[in-house]
Amino acid sequence: MTVVTSFPHDVHEIETLWIPMPDGCRLAARAWLPDGCEEKPVPAVFEYIPYRRRDITRPRDEPIHRYFAGNGLASLRVDMRGSGDSDGLMRDEYEDQEQLDAVEVIAWLARQPWCAGTVGMFGKSWGGINALQVAARRPPELKSILSVCSTDNTYFDNDHYLGGCLTDIQMIWGTLFLAQLRRPPDPAVVGERWRAKWQERLANDAMPLENWFRHQRYDEFWKRTSICEDYSRIACGTFLVGGWLDGFSSSIFRMLNGLRCPRKALVGPWGHQYPHDGKPGPAVGFLQEAVRWWEYWLKGIDNGVMDEPMLRVWQQESAVPDARAAVREGRWVEEPAWPSPNIATSRMFINAGTLDASPAAEISRWICSTETVGLASNFWHSAFDDHQAADQREEDGCSLCFDSAPLAEALAILGGPVVTLQLSADRRIAMVAVRLTDVSPDGASLFVTFGILNLSRRDSHERPHLLEPGRRYRVRVQLEEISHRFAAGHRIRVAISTSYWHRAWPMPERATLEVVTGASFLDLPVRRPRPEDENVRSLGPPEQARSLARTILRPAIKRSSVERDLGSREVRVTDFQDNGIYRIDDTGLEVEEVIIDRYSIRDNDPLSAAMTMERRYGYARGDWRTRVEASATLTSTPDAFRLRAAVEAFEGDTRVHSKTWDSTFPRDLL
Repeated sequence: MTVVTSFPHDVHEIETLWIPMPDGCRLAARAWLPDGCEEKPVPAVFEYIPYRRRDITRPRDEPIHRYFAGNGLASLRVDMRGSGDSDGLMRDEYEDQEQLDAVEVIAWLARQPWCAGTVGMFGKSWGGINALQVAARRPPELKSILSVCSTDNTYFDNDHYLGGCLTDIQMIWGTLFLAQLRRPPDPAVVGERWRAKWQERLANDAMPLENWFRHQRYDEFWKRTSICEDYSRIACGTFLVGGWLDGFSSSIFRMLNGLRCPRKALVGPWGHQYPHDGKPGPAVGFLQEAVRWWEYWLKGIDNGVMDEPMLRVWQQESAVPDARAAVREGRWVEEPAWPSPNIATSRMFINAGTLDASPAAEISRWICSTETVGLASNFWHSAFDDHQAADQREEDGCSLCFDSAPLAEALAILGGPVVTLQLSADRRIAMVAVRLTDVSPDGASLFVTFGILNLSRRDSHERPHLLEPGRRYRVRVQLEEISHRFAAGHRIRVAISTSYWHRAWPMPERATLEVVTGASFLDLPVRRPRPEDENVRSLGPPEQARSLARTILRPAIKRSSVERDLGSREVRVTDFQDNGIYRIDDTGLEVEEVIIDRYSIRDNDPLSAAMTMERRYGYARGDWRTRVEASATLTSTPDAFRLRAAVEAFEGDTRVHSKTWDSTFPRDLL
């Protein structure tokens, strides 16, 4: 990483700007402004998230926003209503009020004497999603968005119901959110009002997890926050960015296809991160690309950014499976449009143990996986660091596997493979998981991509219906988009299982699937090499502005473990992440964060599944000390989910708030 210290513009900061809302609520923002913008106004860009600009994101904000300001943009980090030092309360993600507030922020920015009247919006994850949602409201001053690691569908491609299956990230994110809603403002900013504002947040009975469990189908609750319901609402320039290790990468391809506004996309090997800090590498000069984007859309500089190919992706290569690989081998390739005429579907038939160009006689194969298949996979929540999938051979051993012959020459794919299965089940509710792997001559099995499907949602996520045991169905399983080049001599493997723990909560009963080979097949999106592949423009090395100084008071510790009890057949997984305690030197604020996720299941009993998530966040400065602790546990019966949760808050050593929940929700064909 190159740290840039000299920019075209000197920068001055405003630690706290108050942005008024029509109802009297004020949003707190931090601003980085180019010197002289009061005399010569500049465009403004802003990031709008609930993750507390004074502590959680402060070390990350400084290198990004200062970089933008140094390149002639007014750059702001705005705390959403009910978060950080902002007034008001928040009750759930992506509320209408959140979007209405953003529209007001945009209008307010355009009126400032240092703003030229044009505004851009950017963000990652929540910030990338609400950039899309706000763009769909078409505020006239918003000329462009830059949306990183975002989604167009908040039901099946977000933190909730992947393929119609309940995901572990719903519990992970829900527990974090439970604590997030109740963290205090900073007395150094809001003064003596801090305690009253904190007590107001503590009294907020919002429990987003309960909302999400009440809506297990794709209904109006999810549709109102999903831009895929009407892509035409977005008209401004849209730059979509993601990574293959991120849980949202597939949405980029749907949006490129569905949007009609000027658009382009960048997808690298990274996880849920900004690409200049992307892991695994190679990280790239993302901030330079962002500045080019803003200059075109906000300053009217014809720099050719929209003359370049619509899509640039990192084409991954065959490699030795390594869950901690620092760099993912590959190369950049580009496509001028999406869908691309350079990609053709190649069908491989799933025969009795093989993948072939032609179907063989129909033969039935049966699979009832152990409940622990999936432990070696690519977990969504691990995408925040450099964790990748491990060798898939153990998973393959508990799955139905179908292998191609060794490839005579390399084969590259780009897009979402589709597996169409002729199958039946012996239960009325079941799921299927399909993995695509790259098998080397020595037998190592490299994870490429996967898809999961709750078979009750085989025709619709809105109107699921039960299976009829023994009846054969033709089922389409969409795998996540990927760019991968299988080396010559390697084999392509399709692996089918009936479980995917702990990414997907198990179905109520163990189901056996009958897969009819000869009538099932894999469709691969095969990419032909282009002459232009040899001359793809370099994005340059990653660079950023200086980071904030921090003093480490307690070092960070991360541990992940898997325990197997051979007697009870229980498998216990623990992810422990103590991010330590550090002091942000320029504010004197001390920050503590501890994350513990525990999973357990017996490999022959889906009803033994349990998840427990714990979060602890502490803030201190001098004699002022506060702490919020949250936990949530999920278990299930054949008919219902049981959610137990608790949140406690402490001022010093005194507990000032405690609340618990114990709720059950009928399982809706899930």
